[in-house]
Amino acid sequence: MNNSVTSESISHESTDRFSVMGHPVHLLRSYPRWLTARLRNRQGTHVITLNAEMTMQAIQRPALAETLQQADLVIPDGAGVVLYLRLYGRKVRRCAGVELAEQMIRQAAQQDDRPVFFYGGKPEVLDKATLAWQQRLPKLKVVGAVHGYIPPEEEPRVLEKLAETQPSLILVGLGVPRQELWIAAHRHLCPNAIWIGVGGSFDIWSGSKDRAPAWLADNNLEWLYRLYQEPWRWKRMLSLPKFAIKAIVYRLQNPRP
Repeated sequence: MNNSVTSESISHESTDRFSVMGHPVHLLRSYPRWLTARLRNRQGTHVITLNAEMTMQAIQRPALAETLQQADLVIPDGAGVVLYLRLYGRKVRRCAGVELAEQMIRQAAQQDDRPVFFYGGKPEVLDKATLAWQQRLPKLKVVGAVHGYIPPEEEPRVLEKLAETQPSLILVGLGVPRQELWIAAHRHLCPNAIWIGVGGSFDIWSGSKDRAPAWLADNNLEWLYRLYQEPWRWKRMLSLPKFAIKAIVYRLQNPRP
C-alpha cells in the first residue's frame, strides 16, 4: 500500500475555519506546506494575513469584511488574533505573513515555470527588494515589479501586464485594506495564481527596515518594535487595546465563536 501523501491531497486538505469576531481565520498544521501544494498544482488562492488592526477595520468596512469571507486562506498574523483564539481554547502559533511570503518566493524559485510579480512599495524600495531576491535566488523569475506610487491612469498597464505574463505568485504591498480589496477585484486576471497582501514586506526585503528581534516576536511583542521604528503609527496602534477589550466582551457574550 502506498502511504505517501501527494501535493494534490495536501492542497485539498480541509481547513478548520474559526471565527474572530465574525471574521474567518483558517487553522492548519502547516500553512507553507498547504500553500506550496497549491502553488505546485496551480490552484488560485487569495491569502490574507489577519491581525487585530485589520479585524477592527473590517468591523467598520463592509467591503473588507466581505473580502475576508471570500478569501481562500486567512492566517493568524498578529498577537491579538492569537490571543483571541486562546480565549476559545485554540492554542496556535502566529504565522507571520512576511515569513510565509518569503517561503513562497523560495518555492517559486525551486519549481519549474513559477514566475513571480511584485506590486507595491516606494520605487527605490521595490527596486532594492527585487534585486535582493534575484541575487539570493538566481533561478527566481520575476516577470514584473511595479511600485505602489504609480498614478491611477497607469494602473491599467499593470493589469494588462498581469494578464499577459500570468505569474504564479503575486505579492501586493499596498497596505491594509487597499491591497486586500485590490486583490479581490483583480484576481480573476490570473485565476491560477497565489495572491498575498504583504504590507510593508518590501521595506524589510530591501533592507530599509529591520524585523523585530526574535525574542520580541516569540513573545507577541513585535508591534512594540514596529512602534519604536515608526512612532507615527501610535494612532493606528490604538486599535490593539480596543481589540483586546472587544475580544473579552465578545468572549463573554459568545461562549461559542
